Amino acid sequence: MPSLSLRTADFTDSVIRRMTRISNKFGAVNLSQGFPDFEPPEEILRRLEQVAHEDFHQYSITWGAQNFREALAKKYEHFSGQHIDPNAEIVVTCGSTEAMMAAMMTVTDPGDKVIVFSPFYENYGADTILSGAEPIYVPLTPPDFGFDPEVLEDAFRLHPKALILCNPSNPCGKVFTYDELKIIADLAVKYDSFIITDEVYEHIVYEPHKHVYISTLPGMKDRVIQCSSLSKTYSITGWRLGYIIASPEITDTARKVHDFLTVGAAAPLQEAAVTGLEFGDDYYAGLRKEYTEKRGLFLDGLDRIGIPHTVPQGAYYILIDISEYGYEDDLDFCEKLAERVGVGAVPGSSFFKEPENRYIRLHFAKKNETLNEALNRLDNIKKMMTK
Repeated sequence: MPSLSLRTADFTDSVIRRMTRISNKFGAVNLSQGFPDFEPPEEILRRLEQVAHEDFHQYSITWGAQNFREALAKKYEHFSGQHIDPNAEIVVTCGSTEAMMAAMMTVTDPGDKVIVFSPFYENYGADTILSGAEPIYVPLTPPDFGFDPEVLEDAFRLHPKALILCNPSNPCGKVFTYDELKIIADLAVKYDSFIITDEVYEHIVYEPHKHVYISTLPGMKDRVIQCSSLSKTYSITGWRLGYIIASPEITDTARKVHDFLTVGAAAPLQEAAVTGLEFGDDYYAGLRKEYTEKRGLFLDGLDRIGIPHTVPQGAYYILIDISEYGYEDDLDFCEKLAERVGVGAVPGSSFFKEPENRYIRLHFAKKNETLNEALNRLDNIKKMMTK
């Protein structure tokens, strides 16, 4: 039997998705994989029901249905202030996962270098390697997860083809400030690099923090490939509707990559999701309010139990410190947490390039009763998990 591809040798399957399977095995409250247990907006569901009986069951245009792209461009312009041509600057993809992969394959060649902030969503390193590129990791330092501009410039001095920017960040919940984004943007210009963004949590940001689209900074529109999705904003992670927004020159190539990866995103789901893209400002204000309340409920509960944790500025993830329990292997800790305590989490080591073993990641995109049940179970963590 011939040997298999060497490019996959340096990474495993997704630890996040693995922890969902382990949570299911032990009947644990799954706070590992970041999807909600509540319904999407009723308006979207009603439209989906109608679409099932309409003529949207064949391929849409490869790079996205016309009305979907127009609604997306209008929404993006409303929130960013930046005009987007729906016919030349958008590619609709099968989730932001495909968007990131298509973006990487659009701008990199084998042997290129790509800067990745650490901690990072696990796909970024894998995407870089699968593209034949080499990741360069730059640390974000706890507890505020800021970066050292000199260390970042040292990475840029290696002349990377691109930098991946997750803002707000998964897993640490960091929201990059305008000044931080300006440093990144200036270095990208100075060293002639692209910026590939992951902005799926753009509408889940907590006061006083604000989300700034780096593409809106001076001179950045043609240098940024924005990747995002509808998954988190409308609680439809299973619909797998993502997109790329970029200049026409970049989009033209991204469309070719996308075409041969997946042909196109699901036509009926695009049609139903247009309803969400046309929501008014009150929906997004309500979304922020809902997640702010969930963050408060969950953080207050962790404080009562005495579990040290980070405070996310955006997204819906929390890193908790497990140093006191004496485990050398955080994956072992998470597996035992699911079995003994009944709560699913993700080992922090899967997000850090550095040898980091003190954090595990939980999320709070759940019904309040689910979060309260998780907190009730976590109340036993010291008794059940201390070695």
